[in-house]
Amino acid sequence: MSFLTPKMPALPPVQPLPEPPSTELSQEEKNRIAAEQAEIERKRRGRKSTILTGPLGVEAEAETEKKTLLGS
Repeated sequence: MSFLTPKMPALPPVQPLPEPPSTELSQEEKNRIAAEQAEIERKRRGRKSTILTGPLGVEAEAETEKKTLLGS
């Protein structure tokens, strides 16, 4: 009984997308972004130097000799 159901209304026309704003950055903005990136990289290097392990575990040699009471 599909002839009793109402027909689907027509779709509205598709609107074209507006033009995106200009993405050109001024020299001032480029300098600011470069300074921020340099600061982030500097901080990353500072944290990285404090990590004592690598992807394979601790990189330092383990102490295998025990000290004795005689001092050696």
